[in-house]
Amino acid sequence: MIASFLQDSLEAAEDGVLEVQRSDLAQRFNCVPSQINYVMSTRFSPEHGYIVESRRGGNGYIRITRVQVDRQTLLMHVINSLGGAVDLPSARAILSNLVQSGALEKTVGQALLAAVGDKALGAVPRENRNAVRADIMKQVLILQI
Repeated sequence: MIASFLQDSLEAAEDGVLEVQRSDLAQRFNCVPSQINYVMSTRFSPEHGYIVESRRGGNGYIRITRVQVDRQTLLMHVINSLGGAVDLPSARAILSNLVQSGALEKTVGQALLAAVGDKALGAVPRENRNAVRADIMKQVLILQI
């Protein structure tokens, strides 16, 4: 419901930019702000063609901008956003979004998911897996550019 509301509001916005208060959305949909954050990260990601800016605090806001980016720009954004570590559910979501957007071929996405899975990283100590997973994803995605 939250995503549909934001999509409709964004389509109604003249310039393709929507600015909303996180607290207003949470109140409107009778939910906690973390649910708003979840919707933002899963439905309004760069892989889906959006840039989300957020400012927390009393006058905090969320600004959603619809953008069209080419494959190379999208992949570079994902590489830069991976950071030093990524957990398996996040890696799965990122790869799924890249495949759905057409930025990554399905077979490459499946192979990369297998390569960063816990079975493939079984010899890596658990506390290091997320860092190794991020490094592997970055290197393979760089090769896709």
